[in-house]
Amino acid sequence: MTFEEKINEELKLATKSGDKVRLETIRSIRAAIIEFKKSGIGRDMNTDDELKILGNQAKKRKDAIEMFEKGNRFDLVEKEKAELAIIEEFLPKQLSDNEIMNICKKIVNDSGVTHVKDFGKVMGLAMKELKGKADGSKVQAILKSLLSSE
Repeated sequence: MTFEEKINEELKLATKSGDKVRLETIRSIRAAIIEFKKSGIGRDMNTDDELKILGNQAKKRKDAIEMFEKGNRFDLVEKEKAELAIIEEFLPKQLSDNEIMNICKKIVNDSGVTHVKDFGKVMGLAMKELKGKADGSKVQAILKSLLSSE
């Protein structure tokens, strides 16, 4: 079953169950898939595209959660958190901080980078390896702490 077929099936199930938050979230993912197909890229969606779509959807929810928390709109924070949890069902399992730290240490050691000025080099390598498995802001924080301590 392709990613698009899975999302369409989830949409049917959410419609039947009457779960409005799930239905709305799945619809937003489906809209992103349709947008991708109409973008004129001229190829089928691959795993990287799927991860990018889901990552963008998750990032939107995380940003909204942060903004609503600053505005003391906790009713909307809960809705966004529920939507984020639904999106995360489709993402690969996220790595723990320790797992991210170990991978980042290995990348830093293998690349020979020792200064923060070369941060961009290791960040690119790390995100290539951790794509879809770790939040970019976590990876960034861990890499900066590793490079500043050396």
